[in-house]
Amino acid sequence: MKGFDRVRLAQVLDDGINEMGLNVGPEQRSQLMDYLALMAKWNSVYNLTSLRDPMQMVTHHLLDSLAAVPAFFDARNVLDVGAGGGLPGIVLAIARPDMKVSLIDTVHKKTAFLTQVKAELGLANVTVYTMKVQDLQAGPFDVITSRAFADLSDFVNWSGHLLAEGGKFIALKGVAPPEEQERLPGEWKVQELRPLSVAKLEAERHLVFISRSA
Repeated sequence: MKGFDRVRLAQVLDDGINEMGLNVGPEQRSQLMDYLALMAKWNSVYNLTSLRDPMQMVTHHLLDSLAAVPAFFDARNVLDVGAGGGLPGIVLAIARPDMKVSLIDTVHKKTAFLTQVKAELGLANVTVYTMKVQDLQAGPFDVITSRAFADLSDFVNWSGHLLAEGGKFIALKGVAPPEEQERLPGEWKVQELRPLSVAKLEAERHLVFISRSA
């Protein structure tokens, strides 16, 4: 694979994980590299991401998703909506093998890739769905997440029926979107807007925590 220097890429991944102080063991780091290799290989045909450079995939995809892992510390059953190539869902599933992670997307090519990743990496904690989230009857999930998926109001409207009582949404966003927060339906409230610092990445990142207003 052109430009795929596993040793150099793994070093950048290791440095980033260590810099962020994350608890990711050697086996998990190896799985993350296997996932990266699959993404780089399938991307040319399946268009999973606009990024073509594996080094950018390490920083903009793997480390970016890993930075959010601590926010899921108390999660047991997570749904990743509009999962695409598996970010953050596959990264969460690798980093937290004790946690069940479901990934849903409407694009069959993308879910075919996710199913392949699940099989090749032996991720027994992963379930993949090909459908609109509005039609999914599963869960309930204690955390529903998405990364650059949709407007916050659409996100909660489409998947609110799947959230467990007392559960929360965690949306991974770039800039903090005030106008999106204002458009949230009355029953939903932004509980926290948390800036995220991603190792090796000079870009604005935020986690938006949303739950039902009391």
